[in-house]
Amino acid sequence: MEKREHPRMDVLELQADISDGNDFFAGTVKNISRFGLAIADIPTELNHNADIYSVILDGPGIHFKLLVRPVWEAADKDRKTIGALIENSPWTWTEYVMGKEPLTS
Repeated sequence: MEKREHPRMDVLELQADISDGNDFFAGTVKNISRFGLAIADIPTELNHNADIYSVILDGPGIHFKLLVRPVWEAADKDRKTIGALIENSPWTWTEYVMGKEPLTS
């Protein structure tokens, strides 16, 4: 079993616009943690050689801009999912994620 300092949490409400520095692509956030996230349903045209992506996350009443470093990628014919390490985020992102974390006793 995987042991993480900060757990991943599935989310349904966040959409992502991700830029590789040349173009923007839409995707859906699958899960989040304080220091990472997974984004699915991204067109394969997103440049997998980019070191940093700019990501804008939107949901009901929430909006975040993050800089992320890709860690892994899984692709099929025309869509892919990426896992990324968050390099830069506002404090409100940390508050949002902490509000979703399970309480520990």
